[in-house]
Amino acid sequence: MRLGYLYSRYPVISQTFCDAEMLELEQRGIELVIGSVYPPLTSLRHEYISRLSAPIHYAPPQEILRILERNAKTTRKWPRDLVEQHEDRYGPMAKAEQRGRNALYFAEFFARSGVDHVHVHFANRAAHTAVFLKEISGIPFSVTAHGQDFMKDLGSDDLLREICAAAEFVAAETDYSRDLLRQRCPNSAAKIHRVYNGIDLERFPVPRSSNNHVPRIVSVGRLVPFKGFDDLIDACAELARRRIDFVCDIIGDGPLRETLQAKIEQLDLSSRVNLLGSQSQGVVLEKLQAADIFALASTTDPQGATDVFPTVILEAMASARPVVSTRLAGIPELVVDGQTGMLAPPGESTALARALEQLLRDPELRLRFGHAGRARIEQDFRIEQTVGPLVQMLDRSCSRRPAGDVSVSRSALLAATESNRRRASHGEAATEIAYLIDRWPDRELPLLERELEEMKRRNVPILPFVCELNSSAKLNGAVERVALSLEFLPDAMVLEAEWRATPALAQQLEEDRAQQSSRPPGAIFLRQARFALVLRKLFQEKNISHVHATSSRALVCALMLKKVLGVTVSATIEPRSELSREWIQNALSECVGGRLSSRKLVEQRGGAFFLDKTTFRSATRKTLGQITQKTHIDLTTGSRFWQQWAELLLRWSGSDRKSKIENRK
Repeated sequence: MRLGYLYSRYPVISQTFCDAEMLELEQRGIELVIGSVYPPLTSLRHEYISRLSAPIHYAPPQEILRILERNAKTTRKWPRDLVEQHEDRYGPMAKAEQRGRNALYFAEFFARSGVDHVHVHFANRAAHTAVFLKEISGIPFSVTAHGQDFMKDLGSDDLLREICAAAEFVAAETDYSRDLLRQRCPNSAAKIHRVYNGIDLERFPVPRSSNNHVPRIVSVGRLVPFKGFDDLIDACAELARRRIDFVCDIIGDGPLRETLQAKIEQLDLSSRVNLLGSQSQGVVLEKLQAADIFALASTTDPQGATDVFPTVILEAMASARPVVSTRLAGIPELVVDGQTGMLAPPGESTALARALEQLLRDPELRLRFGHAGRARIEQDFRIEQTVGPLVQMLDRSCSRRPAGDVSVSRSALLAATESNRRRASHGEAATEIAYLIDRWPDRELPLLERELEEMKRRNVPILPFVCELNSSAKLNGAVERVALSLEFLPDAMVLEAEWRATPALAQQLEEDRAQQSSRPPGAIFLRQARFALVLRKLFQEKNISHVHATSSRALVCALMLKKVLGVTVSATIEPRSELSREWIQNALSECVGGRLSSRKLVEQRGGAFFLDKTTFRSATRKTLGQITQKTHIDLTTGSRFWQQWAELLLRWSGSDRKSKIENRK
């Protein structure tokens, strides 16, 4: 089974249950293909996400998706009827057209990747997109619903019923949410099943007792109303009035931070209650294991949103810490009142304070509840156990589909994928050539689009990677023709996250720069280094053997990739570069060849470097004709010039396709 995961936004630091589930599926040998419509809102990552084998693939910018939409409308691939139906039924807030655009892209991506089934976490935007994805591609999908997603975020029970009807099955994370979903979607009740979130106990060492002189309470969650931090702070104030010694650390960030901090100061709790902000998973686990009590005062906000099954309670119990929480939604399915912790009515800070006081005054009770909580996790909530029902439902879904039950377009894509696999299995691993484009569209590179089309005509296996979309540039006809063949790097948050996640490699790149006699400017280096760390994974995945830098800026990045991956590099150097002449000369010595706009540089380098005038800005056809007469390189039709360039690229990449190039003289 090749399983797709579709997220509206991934990763999200508070959604560790998604990470644990996917890691366990990979452990079971299930190949994952992960897609995310939007990039994350923060560069902070939990360390263990790096264990995922599957890369995260992000949708290109909306400007590119609109081009995809326009093309689909001309070729009748656009799900017009479904878009119109959803606009009529659910109104503008449902954003049916945008969901259709996103689905169009991921339908092609998942089909090209050979995905058999797509699973979606949260019954909101991503699940709505999956309805369109199924319509376009025929790929079935399933959903894990949580709580706030279908109770509040989706905004329509009618749309919820349509999503559940279209899904192969729906997993609900608690009995509470399963029953609520069945009530709202009675016609789909038979396909709605409870699947608990689980936890990877390998991440939790054998619990040890805390050695705090002053008992320490820890709470973790987003600083939003339904997490109940207002009530927890009120309970802390009550404990202080009773002269009970304690410290309370609150980990998390959110819109209520300033309000909560003001409340802490107003109640004179600054020496006892600390807002620590967002922390990595490693820090969270350290805080849990150093705590005496874990508290989460979950409640219901004015819009009806609430916690249903907080993963952090699982983590606290796995750390053998007693839990004080509220009798709300699915929390009693996890915390057994009087055995693994204590539950208070939601919204009642006095009752919460009484529960905390009892545990603060009784170390032996804390120890007993903590050990009982750990035992409960070991028995019922190990990820190896909880993911089992999900795998069974996925297997049943795939086995029910009759052979050949795919759309024509998907069948063709799957056939191409299978052909590639067969070729690889016979020792014919395809190599690819990466075109590295710093910024696109770029008026400094007026013939880049034509160059890509010429290479395509000659069957040169090029994959163009755009590091940054120039959103201010007008996308004209020539630009739009190649737009859908480009791969776009994700936004700055993803780049920064990768930089932070690989500190050793980042430091090595910086040290390499420090040792150079001529260095690229710091700002250019840091930007290109972040591109390089993301591209290295993409290049490994796509079997890139040669990188062509389309500008001197891109060459900074390409040379880092050469060092990290061992690829060969060539370059096009524009007439007016921001890099020093000395740096360019040194950089070209590491290239196998390229195109240079300086005749003097060509004479110095020789070999496979030759004069190139394609970087002339705003060059008219007449100007190109004049250049042809002077350089004897035909740029007006491109036949000899582009043929020569195609042959060089293939030679540098080591490709065996040279004989298949079509010579168009």
